[in-house]
Amino acid sequence: MFDGIAPTYDRLNHLMSLNVDRLWRRHALREIVDGSVQQILDVACGTGDSTISIAKAGNPGSRVTGVDISEGMMALVMQKAAREGVHDRIRLKVADGEDLPFGEGSFHRVTCAFGIRNFEHKEQGLREFYRVLKPGGKAVILELSVPTGRTARRLYDVYFMHVLPWVGGLISGDKAAYRYLPASVHAFPSPEVFMEMLRDAGFTQVRHRSLSFGLCRMYIGEK
Repeated sequence: MFDGIAPTYDRLNHLMSLNVDRLWRRHALREIVDGSVQQILDVACGTGDSTISIAKAGNPGSRVTGVDISEGMMALVMQKAAREGVHDRIRLKVADGEDLPFGEGSFHRVTCAFGIRNFEHKEQGLREFYRVLKPGGKAVILELSVPTGRTARRLYDVYFMHVLPWVGGLISGDKAAYRYLPASVHAFPSPEVFMEMLRDAGFTQVRHRSLSFGLCRMYIGEK
């Protein structure tokens, strides 16, 4: 599915979020990049928006590793990175987020932006995030969410359940993919449940922040 929508994925993301997704990524950057030389892993990196943002914001000596199971999505990353002048700070690997091909304690930060809801076994993915983090490292996860306020929820349901599938299908040619998006958001665990999953995976200092009236949530856990 993601291979099929890769060519229009970026344009649709920014269009349908009114570019607010860029703001959400900037919030995450403040938790990911600290100015030191870091090894950072971006899981489910897709077409590389977060990967490239991290590479641009980080210390020039830092390296960002992007992993994803969709080769079609990842095929666009280095083209975009070259345009931004950071292709030498990024490496890519086709890999499953539930079975990361890296040794224990390999990274200072692990991040995943709008991808963990697609994991079949989220608990296993979180255990892998914890395993590959160095002691003192941090996981920073962005994920779409259903707003809790009555008015925001009503607007969300109209937009995500009706407008988004129509526009997404029109531009990408795959209506099913854009029906999957709201369904996957609705199926995602509540903030309380997901934070407990992070703790069960071994993380401490687990916390979360609601962004844009609950349309997005940022989860943080430390090792």
